[in-house]
Amino acid sequence: MGILYALLAYGSWGVLPVYWKALARVPADEIIAWRLIGTVAFSGLLLLGLRRTAELRQIATRGRETLILGTSGLLIAGNWLVYVWAVNHDQLLEASFGYYLNPLVSVVLGWLLLGERLRPVQIVAVGLAVLGVTFLGVRFAGLPWVSLVLATSFGLYGLLHKLCDVRAIPALGFETGILAPLAAWYLLATLEPAGGTVAELGGMERWMLVGAGPATALPLLWFGSAARRLPLSTLGLFQYIAPSLGFVLAVFVYDEPWTGVHAVAFGCIWLALALFSADALRRR
Repeated sequence: MGILYALLAYGSWGVLPVYWKALARVPADEIIAWRLIGTVAFSGLLLLGLRRTAELRQIATRGRETLILGTSGLLIAGNWLVYVWAVNHDQLLEASFGYYLNPLVSVVLGWLLLGERLRPVQIVAVGLAVLGVTFLGVRFAGLPWVSLVLATSFGLYGLLHKLCDVRAIPALGFETGILAPLAAWYLLATLEPAGGTVAELGGMERWMLVGAGPATALPLLWFGSAARRLPLSTLGLFQYIAPSLGFVLAVFVYDEPWTGVHAVAFGCIWLALALFSADALRRR
């Protein structure tokens, strides 16, 4: 069952661009507002059903966890905003590159902030990733900011959850719950008409906006179930499914430009990840 849950989680993340593309008429900031509200509502229903709402009250009495989850909520909301914007502005390829970078960014953050030592193979892998990013930046006269923002924000999000002793569902409910009132205020008080472009959407698109919460929360729950059942070395190999599916969608479905520059940059990151994974498997 662990492998099935891992496939469901990473497979869902990989095909979510199709979902966001179907909502291309809705600005990314409005999608994120609806996504925050839907996620906190879905998480709340789960906690009610599991009779675990007391965990939210416990978090609120602990200043350290409240601060960490408030910060992680801002990070994941920013990550979602940039990702949805990238998908609907034909930059899914750059977004996929960012999620390929994520494991290596996590290693660097552990080295910089937690005092973890980098092994020689990891240093080579990080160097290859830096080479790929630099090559993209030089050839396109600008850093691939979408890739860097996505990789860094998600890496920091994972780091904060590593430092926070709160289980997945209440953590998700709390960090999105902090931002949900702001999201509701944004939709109701700052947009004209209230609620934004939802008034112009057809029935299916409206239901998809409502479904953005479950579409966000379910892969996280499947990921948590997989993590409890699989060794980390096995689970780590699945993390490349999502950016690989995004890559396939970008190049073969949405016809985003694929150039020799992309080939070199992605070649660097794929080689880096191959070295990284082989080293992790050998040590496990």
